[in-house]
Amino acid sequence: MTQKIIFSGIQPSGNLHIGNYIGAIRQWVKLQDQMTDRDGNELIFCIVDLHAITVYQEPKILREKIKEVAALYVACGIDPQKAHIFVQSENPDHSCLAWIFDCIIPLGWMKRMTQFKDKSATQKDSTTVGLFNYPALMAADILLYDTTHVPVGEDQRQHIELTRDIAERFNKIFSPTFSLPRPMIDKSAPRIMSLQSPRSKMSKSDKDPGGTVNLLDPPEEIRNKIRRAVTDSGKEIRVGADKPALTNLLTIYAKFSGKSVKEIELMYQGKGYADFKNDLAEVVIAALKPIQQKYQALRQDSAGLEKILDDGRNFAGGKSAKKTKQVRTAVGLGRYTTRK
Repeated sequence: MTQKIIFSGIQPSGNLHIGNYIGAIRQWVKLQDQMTDRDGNELIFCIVDLHAITVYQEPKILREKIKEVAALYVACGIDPQKAHIFVQSENPDHSCLAWIFDCIIPLGWMKRMTQFKDKSATQKDSTTVGLFNYPALMAADILLYDTTHVPVGEDQRQHIELTRDIAERFNKIFSPTFSLPRPMIDKSAPRIMSLQSPRSKMSKSDKDPGGTVNLLDPPEEIRNKIRRAVTDSGKEIRVGADKPALTNLLTIYAKFSGKSVKEIELMYQGKGYADFKNDLAEVVIAALKPIQQKYQALRQDSAGLEKILDDGRNFAGGKSAKKTKQVRTAVGLGRYTTRK
């Protein structure tokens, strides 16, 4: 079997919610359980704080959120004995390689990125150069570690395709340096939608706080959000293109209960939305309880959490330094051709 190197990350901005858990973190845990200790496989999970500052972040809050995300990674099941967790900005190789990529990426490649178009249309005059260059930093994140597979959602596929293009361009201009990573898109991991706008993805930046169920929300807040979730016309509790709100709620129920959507539909035949929502809230609360308990224990053990991040930083820096040296030598930067 061939070695696999998995890399992924989440921004420490806003609050991690059940969409992040179902769509990303829980998939990472599955990969961890399937792949660790076989054929030298490596799993690297980053807290991408450099990406977060493409929009303004209050410094004190950002520092707190970095620790919060790290603790949630572990609380959700990422095992520091099997995977490496580190903070992106603590490894300067990411910024170094991103700048080198900036100097070889054709402008037209960046202009075609759909996420920049979408976000800049919303941000308008507050759009930063950092947001425009975001894909170059993402490519650096991935390519620094000889990543073979990147678990992402379908909306990130274009970024992985760009990363492959950048790797191929560098290899052609200078020397064979980077392998070409593949996107790892789990078709069984559905997009979790906003409870208030079920045709929009649940988002940390949602202006309506009622649209997201955060991993650290207290039980009564979860109950209130789910009770107030929008529903569709009619009374049937079923999935369907004409029922985006119910489809989303049934998906959440299925993912947290372990039951199939069909089973849940049968359970609520002839019942009303109120009963369904009340039960869904309790299912979510029960599923999040052990995560929240482990999170609180981790935050109380600050030394233990710091050690996890220190160990992850040391691993990441040791691995990326070799790649950065190879890149700088290929480009002709510094004195690396003569340094021992």
